[in-house]
Amino acid sequence: MATSLNGSKTSDIVARAQALFDDLSFTSARQWKAADPSRKVVGYLPIYVPREIIHAAGFLPLGIVGGGDQLEVIHGDAYYQSYICRIPRSTIELGVSGRIDFVDGMLFPSICDVIRNLSGMWKMMFPNVYVRYFDVPQNYRDDIGGSYYVNELAELMHDLGKLRGKPITDDELRNSIAIYNENRRLVRELYEFRAERPWQAPAAEAYLVLRAGLVLQVEEHSAMIRDYLAAVRNEERPRRDNCRVVLTGVFCEQPPLNLIKSIELAGCYVVDDDLLLVTRWLTADVPTEGKPLENLARTFLHQSESTAAKYEPDLKEKGQHLVRAVRRSRAEGVIFACPSFCDPALLERPMLQHVLKDAEIPYIAFKYAENSGQMQPIREQAGTFADSIKLWSGA
Repeated sequence: MATSLNGSKTSDIVARAQALFDDLSFTSARQWKAADPSRKVVGYLPIYVPREIIHAAGFLPLGIVGGGDQLEVIHGDAYYQSYICRIPRSTIELGVSGRIDFVDGMLFPSICDVIRNLSGMWKMMFPNVYVRYFDVPQNYRDDIGGSYYVNELAELMHDLGKLRGKPITDDELRNSIAIYNENRRLVRELYEFRAERPWQAPAAEAYLVLRAGLVLQVEEHSAMIRDYLAAVRNEERPRRDNCRVVLTGVFCEQPPLNLIKSIELAGCYVVDDDLLLVTRWLTADVPTEGKPLENLARTFLHQSESTAAKYEPDLKEKGQHLVRAVRRSRAEGVIFACPSFCDPALLERPMLQHVLKDAEIPYIAFKYAENSGQMQPIREQAGTFADSIKLWSGA
């Protein structure tokens, strides 16, 4: 088994990431908070929040992405209809069952109406917790959407400063921006390595390493990525005759880990995806010189990922990010895996499929829930897709 430069084995790194993934009581975050009475934890839901501001306050940003397939939802089903996606119900379950009773604040980013409603529900259910629905601009002009977003960031910065008892300074925020820039560079490096040698860094492994970044301090997570990259580069793993695919539609409610494993077991290397977008939402470094809030706003407007939950002002650009991902990763096809009842993903999918058809890129589509247990149909679909790609690409 290969080791990293500091002696960490690949298996040990992945085992630690798996343990963090399995722990629905968030023990590592609890221990971090308990180590110092002044520490606070601010939870956030998927896709994107400016974690730099939370970090600048000295707080731990804690990613809450539902309960996965390990959590039985009992109380949560009483709060939402059966035709609503599962992530709000399992998040409610985490709350009422006391699994996140140590969290001092919760941010609900602008994803969809369900998450907006969840933020209001959280305020009523947990009145002693700081709760904010974090909105983002729908206009991408610096003087309109940019100004609006700077104000949103400033309000969040003020609120978190009030929560800790003293204002957050620009220098503290600049320092946090630099630390997160480094983390995003490492995440991009991991994605580039996986696209180049997907058999060395299987998608499920890479996912676990990235997922650890939702519960660890960013500095600790950066060290984990460095160790993992060093270890897998020193390890020779068997290369299979798999086709290369991009996995999309998984930006909010996360799929079961077995779904990712099943796709690769079916003969597909996942060489790019939109999983855990918060870890790489900003596609370039945020400048550390000048006004930090304006720098965060401009980078969001002009250098951020595309997704169904983000407004796209240029209709001609719709779906082109997916084509570029296919070209960049040398993928041979796209797999749409959308959560059941996810309006943003399911409404956008036909438009993206039309773009792929024009670009002559093959694709398949299926739906899932975070607690999906039966993987055989998905494995059969992915396997048939892989076989068809091999057949027609060699014809």
